[in-house]
Amino acid sequence: MGDDGWRDYFGFDAPYDQQADAVESAIDAGERGGYLAMEGPCGTGKTMAALTAAASLVRETDGYERVLVVTPVKQQLQQFVADLRQLNRGLEDPLDAVALVGKRDLCPYGREDAFPPDASVHDRCEDLREHTADLVDADQSSGFDGQDARELTELRAAAALDDPWWDPATARDLARSARADAGHTLSENPLGTAGAASPYVPVQPSAPEDLADGDPPLFCPFEADWYGRNKGSPVGFDVGAHNVATSEDFLPAAVEYGTCPHRVQQVLLDHAEVVVGNYNHLFDPRTRGLTEHLLDERTFVVVDEAHRLEERVRDLLSDRVGRHTLARARNDLRSLLTRAKQSSENRRQVEDELASYEVSLDAVEEAVDFLGDVLDWLDDRVAAYLADEGHDPRRPRSLPEHDHEIPLRDPETDEPDELTEWAERRGYTGGLWRSLANVGTAAEAVIEDDGDRSAVCGAVGITLQRWWERDHATYFREVELEHAPKESGRAGAPWAEAYTPALVTYNCMPARALRETFAELGGGVLMSATLEPLDVFREVTGLDRLEAGAGDAEARPVVERRYDLRFPRENRASFLVDATPFTARNRGDPSRDNDNRTREQYRYVLRTVARSPGNVLVCMPNYREAAWAGDYLAGAVEKPVLVDESSSNEATDDLKRRFFRGGGKVLVTSTRGTLTEGVDYDGEKLAACCVVGVPLVNVGSPRVRAVRRAYADAFGEDNAFEYALTVPAVRRARQAIGRVIRSPEEVGVRVLAGRRYVEGARHSVHGYLGPGEREEFTRMTPEFLGDQLESFWREHGEG
Repeated sequence: MGDDGWRDYFGFDAPYDQQADAVESAIDAGERGGYLAMEGPCGTGKTMAALTAAASLVRETDGYERVLVVTPVKQQLQQFVADLRQLNRGLEDPLDAVALVGKRDLCPYGREDAFPPDASVHDRCEDLREHTADLVDADQSSGFDGQDARELTELRAAAALDDPWWDPATARDLARSARADAGHTLSENPLGTAGAASPYVPVQPSAPEDLADGDPPLFCPFEADWYGRNKGSPVGFDVGAHNVATSEDFLPAAVEYGTCPHRVQQVLLDHAEVVVGNYNHLFDPRTRGLTEHLLDERTFVVVDEAHRLEERVRDLLSDRVGRHTLARARNDLRSLLTRAKQSSENRRQVEDELASYEVSLDAVEEAVDFLGDVLDWLDDRVAAYLADEGHDPRRPRSLPEHDHEIPLRDPETDEPDELTEWAERRGYTGGLWRSLANVGTAAEAVIEDDGDRSAVCGAVGITLQRWWERDHATYFREVELEHAPKESGRAGAPWAEAYTPALVTYNCMPARALRETFAELGGGVLMSATLEPLDVFREVTGLDRLEAGAGDAEARPVVERRYDLRFPRENRASFLVDATPFTARNRGDPSRDNDNRTREQYRYVLRTVARSPGNVLVCMPNYREAAWAGDYLAGAVEKPVLVDESSSNEATDDLKRRFFRGGGKVLVTSTRGTLTEGVDYDGEKLAACCVVGVPLVNVGSPRVRAVRRAYADAFGEDNAFEYALTVPAVRRARQAIGRVIRSPEEVGVRVLAGRRYVEGARHSVHGYLGPGEREEFTRMTPEFLGDQLESFWREHGEG
């Protein structure tokens, strides 16, 4: 590629110097099959730089066919869409692009609550799809009837290699039978959603009698139309502005055509040059099926908000199965046994159906016994834990109103967990554990053949098999007790009125899975405003081992770039307040702080910053401390004080709207909450931000201790605490202060309060700030903060 060939794809008149360097660095890494790790604050132009490099690689080289962009933040997804459209605006041949959403957001019946209330959108949709496929099957009358689901799928797949197994004409007739103008009594009110009217009746239609064998099943006319078009789509990329199609574009268009919006998205995905999605589409093994066929060496990936990789992928790779789900799985298997015992004919039928999966009825019975014993063990373990903690499990109203972790092994020791050891003592061997996935999957298929899609025994079997097979150093086993009060306990145990228990295998070390995912792809960009220290980022994400060619893998280059904030420095004041470290030991209990000198220091810092003109964001280490700060500031400043707490997304969004509306306010939150990153406080929405203390997670949590142990094994004992806990905490703080200055014209104050942010202090985290921050932030003791702030605001006409 020519040195400046990428400029043809750049969406604006001219790039910043930082952008040009970022584009060329990404192209260099991509051409060599490697990755660029890039830190750049707001204003760097990371999004356009990454897209420009990716577009150049796809269009101007032979190495790549497509780009996959993943971000965990909805607002950032929208930014990628906007920048893609800006890029395409200048191209004669724009890149075809699609932004992905989930099936629940696209199903017309689900969106309009047309499904039965006891059915999930996913399950109901799958039922209708299967019924529709049966109705349009071209060979339905020639031997396909009566085949089990797995065999039918295999036959259809084989047929697709030559002629399609479906009959398009039958599919079109089927869709036409559901049209609102086909003589239905509800024809005056066709189904509509997303502001568009479909051709169909507003209820799920039944198949015409001449197409059904027996009682006419319900079907999906949108799905039938897709078959009628030979699995094609009447909606193209041009439905979106500048060939970037989002659900706001293709959903109403598909509805008006009467074809399935999710299938339309699938067709667009298969032909797109750029795909924009979320982390699940790349990292979640359970849900990335939609994009699986795209994840190869011909794909260039852009990972946004990459500082979140460890946390988010760790969650995606962890398993959780609740007690209620375990009981449902046991009941699924019981129902199959009950059906087999009803008659000798039933028994033969069930045995034959299970045999196609190489599963016996005895294996199902053994799994039922095992699940029943696991449920009893779980109930006993929870009761014993509560009693050991000094609580009476028989008195639910007296139990603590918070969640609990019950570790099933010493978090500091790589050893088998209590449940596994209990099972071995009871004679439940590894052979049984390993059989659970196959037994559950087979039973679920047989049950679903009878029309019940609510079975969970397959998924539970897979989870329990992984419980046995996964190593104990990487995966930490525990019982999670969620405080979720109910009128009565599902299991009959009194404590179940207060808590919902679950078995959890928690992933402590995502680096290997990340490395394996990146090794599958051709190359890419991993970017964020807060990746520093980059050497730590490379280690914990597996990039360093990818570069070294760990195992049999080919060595892949990793390029690093870091950029400083490019907006006028005179528009911001940045302070490190050298106050007593705001640690649990120093600050004490917030409910008993009258004589606490540490809290007195921070009262002064809080009220001094909070009195800044305009909106002020105060970030405390946790929500309990946020409540303390909010109570104090409510009587210390003459402006409204809003206090965030751990709550629903709707409540948080409402709080954010109140903060943005009207005159200056103070918003107090946890630095680890959802208001400190991924939220754009642009314009006059935020004048100052104060982060108090280093926002470490609860280091005493068994789960956190297990993560620390795993990091010690992988990266060395001396690095464990820093890599697992301190670095992510400092990134949280940096994200929070990064909310203040979002454009060249904005003016604001950034304060990191606590001695640990100061260079040379005991347990200092100063070295984990970005190079520009270390240079720019000024150290001062609390008593000088007021004068400095007054001087800054006076210089900017606010004094």
